[in-house]
Parts: sequence; C-alpha cells; structure tokens
Amino acid sequence: MIKEHINTPITNKCDVLICGGGFAGISAALAAARQGKKVILLEKSYMLGGLATAGLVTIYLPLCDGIGHQVSYGIAEELFRLSIKMGAEDKYPENWLDNIGTKTEKDKRYEVQFNPQLFAILSEQLLLREGVEILYGSYAVATDVCNSKINAVIIENKSGRQAIKSKNVVDATGDCDIAHFSGSPCDTFKQGNVLAAWYYFCGKDGYKLNTLGFCDIPDDQKTAEHKENHLINRRFTGLDGQELSEMMRLSHTSTLNDIIKKREKDDTIFPTTIATTPQIRMTRKIVGEYILHDAEMHTYFEDSIGMVSDWRKRGPVYEVPFRTLYSKEIKNLIVAGRCTSVTDSMWDIMRVIPCCAVTGEAAGVAASITDDFSKIDIKRLQEILKHNGVILHEKDL
Repeated sequence: MIKEHINTPITNKCDVLICGGGFAGISAALAAARQGKKVILLEKSYMLGGLATAGLVTIYLPLCDGIGHQVSYGIAEELFRLSIKMGAEDKYPENWLDNIGTKTEKDKRYEVQFNPQLFAILSEQLLLREGVEILYGSYAVATDVCNSKINAVIIENKSGRQAIKSKNVVDATGDCDIAHFSGSPCDTFKQGNVLAAWYYFCGKDGYKLNTLGFCDIPDDQKTAEHKENHLINRRFTGLDGQELSEMMRLSHTSTLNDIIKKREKDDTIFPTTIATTPQIRMTRKIVGEYILHDAEMHTYFEDSIGMVSDWRKRGPVYEVPFRTLYSKEIKNLIVAGRCTSVTDSMWDIMRVIPCCAVTGEAAGVAASITDDFSKIDIKRLQEILKHNGVILHEKDL
C-alpha cells in the first residue's frame, strides 16, 4: 500500500512509466523500451496519438527548415514514415520522400497529412512489438512523492483506483499533469485556447478534412495585419473538467451547423469522423532549468537533444536544450511534448508533432539511464541519441 493513499493497491511496477499516449508518449515509450527497460504507457482514451488522432489534427508538420535542410531525425522521422505507411491523405512531399524535384524555399516542406485511425493502429502495433505495455482508459489522478522523487503514480480506470510504482516517470500528458500533481513549478497559457471543431466529411468532391476554427497564435506574435476569425468570442484554459465538457458541446454544435450549411450546396455531404478529444493546443507547461525563447534560433546549446523547425515560417532552426525537459524539484520526472520549458511564443512552435517526437525520444532515453535528471551524464544521453540517428546541432547538418 502507498502510505499517502491508504486504500490504493499497487497493481504494477516498471522502470519507466509514460503518462500520455500522444506522439510524445509514443516516442518516449519506444525510446525507453529499445534501451531494454520495462515500460508502461498510460492513455486516457482508447486510441494512441492524442490530439493528432483523436483530435483530428492530422498534419505532421515539417521535419525541415523550409530552405532545404532536414532538422528533425530519429523517431520523429520514423513516425512520419509510419503515419503514411498505407498512404498519405494529402500534402505528400515527393521531393523529400521520393527525391523528385528540389528542396528550395519555393518547394514543398517535409510535411504530410495522414489518416488518424490508421496511425493509431500502426503505432499501437509498433509499441507492442517493442514490448511496451499499454493501459487504455487510464487517467493519472495523483502522485506519491517522497524525498523529491515520485514513488508511484495513482491512476483510475475501469478497475478502480490503483497505483503504479516506477523508477522514472515521463509526463507526456500535454497538460503537464504529473508535474503539477508532484509539485514541480509550472506555468499556464494565460491567453487561452479558441474553439475548434475539425472534422472529416464526404460529399461529391470526395473525402476531406475541414479545419473548422483552425487555431490561434500567441498575442506577442500578432501583427496589425493579423485577423481573428473565431467560431465564438470565448477562450478556454483546457484545465477544467466542466469547461472542457462545455467546449466539446460547442464544438459539436459548430460541426453540425457547418454541415447543415454545406448541405445547402451539396446534399450528399455527411460527416465521417468528429474529434473525440478537445482540440486544445496550449494549457500548462513546466518551468524547467532553462526556458527556451523563440529568439534563440540558430543558437548552439551544449546539452542539445535534437533540433526542430518553425512550422509557421521557413528558415528558423532551434536546438532543444535538455534542461527544458526537467526541474530539479522532482528528480525522476521528465516532461515531453507540448509541456516543455519555453516562453509562450516558443510554445506555439514546440507544441506540434515533430517537436513532441524529438523531446519524447530524448525523455525516453534519459529515463532509461538515470533516476535523477539533474545529474544525468549528458554525453552518454547524446551518444545514444546520435547512435539512433538524431542530429543534435545545426553545425552538423
């Protein structure tokens, strides 16, 4: 039994517990399992991929800088190719995948639109082959912390409340829930998220993704020319259960209204897939040992664990310092995905799929080699990443 949770039985133990089954969690689980560790992955829904699949944000944004250089490698590229193993939906980059044409600033970037259901199943099969245990329908609801380390994560699922003991924990929840539960310093996205209602539909013109509501950008990135076109005049924190329920109801209403409007011109139109998770982009992030700023493009970091590009514009390349993935407050907790330590403007860059995969792979490897991330042998971590095909510094491209 866990002392702080008297009636909570310990039902499982592992080396690395991954909380969250989005692209960050998938990447972390793969990386840790490939280092020979016993890995358990928790996912609150019943499909992998998070916002990218259940939320229908099915655009694998660029692995390149937009001017001819690939910058994200390793598992980020592996999952890119997995996502279109059975064909792409749109945005197929033949210049990158098939070496047809050029890769200049005027050509296609290394991005693709993929099918959410196929990726969810293919990634599940990949994890199972690597020996990862997946627990679906499981929410992390609390942590048991002792001597600045997480002793166990308290979860709830169909079996009730239980505890999982783990040497290390990767917070890939997207909302920094584990860090928040454990007392690590966190910050929230004060601007809030706009309503989105992305859905797939079929009609006379075929099968399409409608990015209804699209997404917003941080206030400090807006210019006089920036025009807001929101579904409703309201924002959402993404951190309140009642608010999220209301958001989903509003999203469903927006989808229905849009379908009704479309059917006035094409009565064969029907929705084929709606989002089964709130389409929230930025909620809560850790305040780590370093805070990465969007002005630090082309900056060398000695502790870089990989590189990412700016999906919004061509040119910028960012090395990602390992120090953005942890806080010394909780020694055996590391974060990955959209809750790393960054400014709000950098958050909008780091929240997307390639960045989630890059940080996820680093977090998974790190969790396989130490239970105190503040004392990690960074050279050892980097050597493993390089062996796995990751390029760490822009000067090495």
